[in-house]
Amino acid sequence: MSKQDGSSRQVTIAPVDDSGTPILHVDMDAFFVSVELLRRPELRGRPVLVGGTAGRGVVAAASYEARRFGVNSAMPMSLALQRCPNAVVLRGDHRRYSEYSERVMTIFRELTPLVEPLSIDEAFLDVSGARRLHGSPAEIAWTIRRRVHDETGLTCSVGVAASKYVAKVASSRAKPDGMLVVPASETTAFLHPLPVSALWGVGRVTEESLLKLGLRTVGDVAQMPEEALTRAVGPALAARLARLANGIDPRDVETRRTEKSIGHETTFHHDLVAHDEIARELLRLATDVGVRLRRAGVLARTVTLKLRYGDFTTVTRSRTLAEPTDVARRIYEEALVPLGDLVGDGRRVRLIGVRAEQLRPAGDGAPLWDPDEEWRDAERTIDEVVRRFGRGAVRPAALVRPAVESAAPTVRDATEEHPPTGPRSFW
Repeated sequence: MSKQDGSSRQVTIAPVDDSGTPILHVDMDAFFVSVELLRRPELRGRPVLVGGTAGRGVVAAASYEARRFGVNSAMPMSLALQRCPNAVVLRGDHRRYSEYSERVMTIFRELTPLVEPLSIDEAFLDVSGARRLHGSPAEIAWTIRRRVHDETGLTCSVGVAASKYVAKVASSRAKPDGMLVVPASETTAFLHPLPVSALWGVGRVTEESLLKLGLRTVGDVAQMPEEALTRAVGPALAARLARLANGIDPRDVETRRTEKSIGHETTFHHDLVAHDEIARELLRLATDVGVRLRRAGVLARTVTLKLRYGDFTTVTRSRTLAEPTDVARRIYEEALVPLGDLVGDGRRVRLIGVRAEQLRPAGDGAPLWDPDEEWRDAERTIDEVVRRFGRGAVRPAALVRPAVESAAPTVRDATEEHPPTGPRSFW
């Protein structure tokens, strides 16, 4: 979700040359908040936040009124309320958001089959084959905005351009409730005045590196010799930034997205110190990741552990496996190896995460050997038990005993539900 507050809004209001701009990026405006306002219309015009308030709750979405106070998504709710003390905080309703998302995506697919959802509230569309039925790219963008509003009561912003990158930048400039067409011939003229932070791949650290070189705009990056850029940010990122700064982005809209990684992470109510408590939560996360890998029919070659300390310092450690796996036990054991060097000595852990990467379809050739065969069979049996009797019917023995209060997470990717009889255990 965009952090734009609408103060720099830029929209197309007159006819422009859209003949070379078949790519649309559609982004719903403050999606979670907007859905909530459909049933709370009396809150329109007021700063509204969606998210959790307990412990270390975070902002899931902020209205444009709240964003003008410097509030944005992923910000700790405590900080958001310091900046905007008059904000109204609402708890999220993800089932309702998913329902509205599906309604919006259906509208997109009725106009073109080439739709690439990026998240619950945004998507790329390729409308090059839809012109005969629905008009030019700009006309299709207008149709989308009208239909989304008429059929859902929500608003969206649309960027129309020759490439995915430029279309996404354009939609963010058009927020809220606007459309911006960037003619193909004006791509660099549109991009070059923008700050370097507008380039994909430029986060806070990279932005600081570019600013130290005197590169403040996208145009500055475009004019920088690639050798000098490589010395500053490395060859891979330098090559990508040079291409994007010149408006070069040959990627097609992909209607079938293959997940590049699968992971879970947890932020704790209170920092953890004890290795056993941290390892216990790591086991919980690895179990969830293994389930998702098997459900998706993929194997992972790399396991990455992520830790964030009480001072917000974040570290990651990755291990590449001899054979790819979808077994939670293997994921846990691999992530556990670097854990010992990262915790202890009084270091307080705020967040822990585990991610499976370098995914490939499970049926792509037989491994040289399968060191996890017995565990895999056991976990697939557990998957079947869960499918029949529900989540929580069986889980690792280490997770059966009551959780330590300090380990209770504030944000999780999966919710545990235990039957009245209590879960059965394994491991």
